[in-house]
Amino acid sequence: MGAAFEGVLDSSPSGFVINQRSDYSQGRRHASIDSYNSRGICGIPLCKHGYFGDFLSTHRLQTLLTDLNEVAQQKPAPDSVPLVIDETVCGYVSAVAVKALLPSWPNHLVAGRFVLTANAQLSEQLKQMAIVLLNSGCISRWRDELLDVWCGNNAVAAIERGAVRSLGLLTRAVHLNAWSRTGNLWVARRALDKATDPGMWDTLVGGLVGHGEPDELALERESAEEAGLSALQITAREPIRVIYRMQRRVPEGFQWEEVLTSECVLADDVIPQNQDGEVMEIVCLPVQEIEEMLLEGQFTVEASIVIAQSLLIRQKS
Repeated sequence: MGAAFEGVLDSSPSGFVINQRSDYSQGRRHASIDSYNSRGICGIPLCKHGYFGDFLSTHRLQTLLTDLNEVAQQKPAPDSVPLVIDETVCGYVSAVAVKALLPSWPNHLVAGRFVLTANAQLSEQLKQMAIVLLNSGCISRWRDELLDVWCGNNAVAAIERGAVRSLGLLTRAVHLNAWSRTGNLWVARRALDKATDPGMWDTLVGGLVGHGEPDELALERESAEEAGLSALQITAREPIRVIYRMQRRVPEGFQWEEVLTSECVLADDVIPQNQDGEVMEIVCLPVQEIEEMLLEGQFTVEASIVIAQSLLIRQKS
């Protein structure tokens, strides 16, 4: 399991806000930076033609990552309860989830901790807990997808995906930055009916690693589902690596997630096309426009970290 991202250089946070600032018409993005020209972003004036120079761009990205780190590194809610498996803290149960679970598992709340044991029955127990959480309204829907339950570096059980945030369990997400041969970046806009971050921009490929699924197979599966890419089309990708561990409060509870990423260059005749209906638009954009979208908060937090780090690495190489 990986450590937190360490690529942010010291700079003063400037109050990064996650929002959207662009208008969309007939599925296309129309960027406007005129309102920023007078005061700049992150304290740096913008050039009218969108070119910022290597130093300015690097400084802006470093500042952005510092601000993102504040958003993505939060403590669990003070009324949440640590979920402990075999004396290891493996999650943080939200207050509403604790209230829903206690009638069925009253003996599991011990000294302010919700205690479980890693044994052959743990997956079934977690399934029953997930059903209770669903019936009590703590989770919005049953995903019918299993994820690993991590206890330290070991996967000790499986759990319904819909329950992981209510229990604050660690998840692992794979992302793919796909570049064109001309140096533009393929990105995807999330469908408006997505439960999380609807309508925001994302990496071309991004999704959770399933129960018992190797990281490489998870990336290939997500690439096929979200972008219609075959394993052969991304075979020259860089090795998957862990770049960050997110810890932040979300409406469902607590997001504790390892962010894994890989990079590839797509052939000129490869045009990504979504297959699972969870993406409303895929475009290939120049780096300058990607940077503006990042600074305007149009990408999800996870995608912002993945893309900004990649841009920094490319600038320094």
